[in-house]
Amino acid sequence: MRGYSKLSSNNIYHEMIIDYSRNPLNFGEIEGCDVTHHDSNPLCGDSLDMDLKFEDGRVSDVKFRGKGCAICIACSSVLTEIVKGKSVEDVRSIQKGDILSELGLEHLQAVRIKCALLSLKILKFALYKHLAKTHTDGSAESLKEEASGLY
Repeated sequence: MRGYSKLSSNNIYHEMIIDYSRNPLNFGEIEGCDVTHHDSNPLCGDSLDMDLKFEDGRVSDVKFRGKGCAICIACSSVLTEIVKGKSVEDVRSIQKGDILSELGLEHLQAVRIKCALLSLKILKFALYKHLAKTHTDGSAESLKEEASGLY
């Protein structure tokens, strides 16, 4: 991820959000992806799609596209960087606090939490779709419930 060492902690997070929203990482589409999921936050106008590609039980590539507020795009950018190369189990264990703390958003107002967590919700549902296709034993159901209850 990018370096912001010379700013105070509040300013660092503010600058990171602005930077990631203007210059998002992993923005785009994956041709031949294994799974795609779409969701939106009508309260803010955020609308995103996320593509994932898996190889040997790991996320080999992840991209997102769409439109959203600065918090939504920044969190999506950071989340895609976090999951790239991770095992399915590691991705499955990512929690909302993991994303919020990366950008100093632990005390985010309730009205903005949907903006910050939209990409995580999409990721969890996309992972659920992937696991439902590859694991027919029903082990993916808890992931669907977790994604539904994020906010």
